[in-house]
Amino acid sequence: MLRIRVLRFLRARLGPGGLPLRLKFWDGENFDLGSVPKITITLTAPSLLRSLMRGNIEALGDAYVAGTLRVDGRLGDIIGVGVELARRVEQLGWVARLSRPLLKLHSFKHNRTADAAAISHHYDVSNDFYALWLDRRLVYSCAYFSTGDEDIDQAQEAKLDHLCRKLRLMPGERLLDIGCGWAGLAIYAAQKYGVEVLAVTLSARQIEEARRRVVAAGLADRVTVEQRDYRDIAGEAVFDKIVSVGMYEHVGLVNLPLYFANIRRLLRVGGLALNHGITTGQLDGGTLAPRGSGFIERYVFPGGELPHVSRMLRDTAAAGLDIIDVENLRPHYTQTLLHWVRRLQAHQGEAEALVGPDKYRIWRIYMAGAALAFDRGWLSLYQTLSVKPDAAGYAPRPWTRRHQYVKEETPPLARPLDWGDL
Repeated sequence: MLRIRVLRFLRARLGPGGLPLRLKFWDGENFDLGSVPKITITLTAPSLLRSLMRGNIEALGDAYVAGTLRVDGRLGDIIGVGVELARRVEQLGWVARLSRPLLKLHSFKHNRTADAAAISHHYDVSNDFYALWLDRRLVYSCAYFSTGDEDIDQAQEAKLDHLCRKLRLMPGERLLDIGCGWAGLAIYAAQKYGVEVLAVTLSARQIEEARRRVVAAGLADRVTVEQRDYRDIAGEAVFDKIVSVGMYEHVGLVNLPLYFANIRRLLRVGGLALNHGITTGQLDGGTLAPRGSGFIERYVFPGGELPHVSRMLRDTAAAGLDIIDVENLRPHYTQTLLHWVRRLQAHQGEAEALVGPDKYRIWRIYMAGAALAFDRGWLSLYQTLSVKPDAAGYAPRPWTRRHQYVKEETPPLARPLDWGDL
């Protein structure tokens, strides 16, 4: 009988102890593949047996999205068992089609049309869907915690203020927000710090809601929201400050030098630029996590590419920006994602009504998997602050970081070289 042969094959491949996993077949028959099962995988079609035998994680992921492969159990156990299964597939040389998604990733062309389509795929899902599980400002990026006990609204407001303090925003300054999302940061900066903001995004749905929120806040004269590619923002030295939060992950590794060069072009001398984004823990071709199936590439972030922090810093400096502050917020993103996935699960019925069960399953598993990736260091999150120096190489900066944590009207700045009486 085929299923008996499959089970023998799987138990041999999984090794001593197996995995705490129960297989349930389309006719209701159950088989355990290890100790007391923590999760149950239900195969609703015989074709999925072949995917299991081949270690075809890609096909199993597709079946999960389609609902023909069901997974029951605690979310943490599902992620843990899934990661261990992927690891054993890789370590044991299990026959698997892992190359095709990777080829798709590297063949993605980061031009204006492709980037706009990729952004639309992820962010134009439904504003109401995101509102179910994001904070009240719809801030879709890593929050900032002081104790870890804050709710998501408190932690996201703290993040916005942390960004504004790092940038030392002053009334009347011009701020460019690249990849503004639903304009949470743009509105906050205009309200609390008195700046004028140009906020840009490629997402049509975000534009609609962002503009509505700007008008509702009474800030239409100070915040302009436009659907525009970062490469198409005109001018030279036209902004006092530039911020980019959770956007450069969509730029593509080959375009990172161009991305930072555009930031330098648009920034005035002495102006500050803050890049907030995800990096990979993988360096020089090494691997930390199991290679997986390309699930995120196909279903969540098409065209997304992550540099190691060393690559990101190199390209920032090569563009002529002087890096003055680097902060790793990795634990903060783990906590943020746990908030999001709990809130999404609490609104499962509403989410499925808005975007369908398949999208709900995708976002639930992707955010839970990302939480584990940040916790284990497979991914990280860095805020990098840089300044545009003058022709002589001088770049003003505060003597300390005190202004980031204690509000000061004007922190004292380090002075240019003065030989005095020497």
